[in-house]
Amino acid sequence: MTFARRIVAEGLGTAFLLAVVVGSGIMAERLAGGNMAIALLANAIATGAGLVALILMFGTISGAHFNPLVTLSEAWQKNLPPAEVMPYIAVQVAGAFAGVAAAHLMFDVPVFAASEHVRTGAGQWWSEFVATFGLIALIIACSRSRPGVTPFAVAAYITAAYWFTASTSFANPAVTLARSATTTFAGIRPADAGGFILAQLLGAAAATPLFCWLYPAAHRDATVAGTVAPSDFVNAADHPEARHG
Repeated sequence: MTFARRIVAEGLGTAFLLAVVVGSGIMAERLAGGNMAIALLANAIATGAGLVALILMFGTISGAHFNPLVTLSEAWQKNLPPAEVMPYIAVQVAGAFAGVAAAHLMFDVPVFAASEHVRTGAGQWWSEFVATFGLIALIIACSRSRPGVTPFAVAAYITAAYWFTASTSFANPAVTLARSATTTFAGIRPADAGGFILAQLLGAAAATPLFCWLYPAAHRDATVAGTVAPSDFVNAADHPEARHG
């Protein structure tokens, strides 16, 4: 797959992810009648469903990172050339802001506005460390054992992490930065973004070497990012041996 196609896929995928997160947050808040539990549930379900679709859509092109920490982890594992790291991260951040703008335009709110949603403190930072540690651990574990289930595992984990973390599991610096530009349900104060990002970096740095040690051999059919194995798409009629594993 050409570098240009991978970069475009990363940007588009990240934009759609933020459109899902922010757009569903706006819709959930408007329809929940002040019930924050219902709003969070709707936001979490929409995000999980969107993640499955987007990883399946873009996984075989770019690896469907949509997250600078996944990109850095993959580069550390030598699954991504060092020269591609910064372009990946740049398009992820740009795509994230584009997704926020797209969601705002759909719901007739200002394209960008600094969030006033306070998200700070030790509990929030620890939540982001735990959420990110678990996400990177899950991606490495699945990509090196059962890559075909990774889209569903990641979506299930993020849906759960909305609820078991105090921060509602951002676990993504690009998402964190972009969500500081929305005053809606999904926002985070720009002043609080730095603490989240630091905790996320530490979580990824802790998970990557540990789970590379626990799962030492990469799946031989894994894609660049280990998201989906090409063999998952083999036509059994054309390759009869695939029916028998």
